[in-house]
Amino acid sequence: MNKRQLMRGATALVCAALAGGLAQAQDFPPKKPVTLVVGFAAGGAADAAARLIAKKLGENVGQTVVVDNKAGAGGNIAHQFTAKGPADGSLLLFGSIGPLTIAPHLMKVGYDPFKDLAPVSGGVNFPNVLVVHKGVGAKTLPELVALAKKPGARVEFASTGAGSASHLAGEMFNQAARIDMVHVPYKGGAPALQDLLGERISSYFAAPPTAMPHVEAGKLIPLATTGLKRPAYLPNIPTVAESGYPGFEALNWYAFVAPGKTPAPILDRWNTEIVKVLNDAEVKKALEGHGLTPQPTTRAPPGATITSLAAQGTSSSILIKNTIPPPTQMLGPRAPRFEVTIGSWS
Repeated sequence: MNKRQLMRGATALVCAALAGGLAQAQDFPPKKPVTLVVGFAAGGAADAAARLIAKKLGENVGQTVVVDNKAGAGGNIAHQFTAKGPADGSLLLFGSIGPLTIAPHLMKVGYDPFKDLAPVSGGVNFPNVLVVHKGVGAKTLPELVALAKKPGARVEFASTGAGSASHLAGEMFNQAARIDMVHVPYKGGAPALQDLLGERISSYFAAPPTAMPHVEAGKLIPLATTGLKRPAYLPNIPTVAESGYPGFEALNWYAFVAPGKTPAPILDRWNTEIVKVLNDAEVKKALEGHGLTPQPTTRAPPGATITSLAAQGTSSSILIKNTIPPPTQMLGPRAPRFEVTIGSWS
């Protein structure tokens, strides 16, 4: 075989590969049901938002979108599952701030959010609301702090898992108030709330959709929200910042991501469809009714990180500066203190 024949053969192979890749990239929607993975138990804020969005998404693209709850490890199990899943457009993840931007700095998570996951669009963001059960005996944030400072007192705060946004919010507040509430991790908002209602834990930095029905029923007491301003849907609940801790802010968010090797054209198509759903008037109204602000974004530019995707739609960030405890300590009943700074996204 001469040089010219070799060149022709190589060219044919390249063209065939490109054609195959293009065909794969244009296979949208996928020919099989789409799975939208959620890292927390059914019944929580992430699950409720994901199911609402998945229903409309399926209607728009003409393909079934199934929500798959893979709870545990603060959402890390779901993120690891997605990172190793099929990169053909049939798998999406309703990713969360903890596993994408916090947990990888604190423990081995089995995936690299910068390489193994690809950003698709922002999802929703919201402040948490700190709630306690009536047996705690605190009706305001200063009263809870005073209780936690009493000698021998034990005040717990629940989270959706080690390294989650609610975990970090609690540790931030511990630092700001100079108290030592005990961290108790759960597999999601629903089981955490169940134990709070059963008075087995003292408090929980909860997502509004899971907590507010119980507040309205008189079963829980809201002490403060974690944004800089009072949300329009919670006008009568003060912020942590206005309750004696100026500048305190701990926002939570969810964003859509896919396996890292998913072809860019498919990611772009999913971005278009997800943004369309998040801008839908009925979907927006439903999400906002749950205390969640839709946050559709463009896809991050090539080479950008998951964190930069979140930065497009978020006004502030939480940066871990100093202590990064090992996983064994993180999962213990008294996690070491986080040294954190609250500042703006660059």
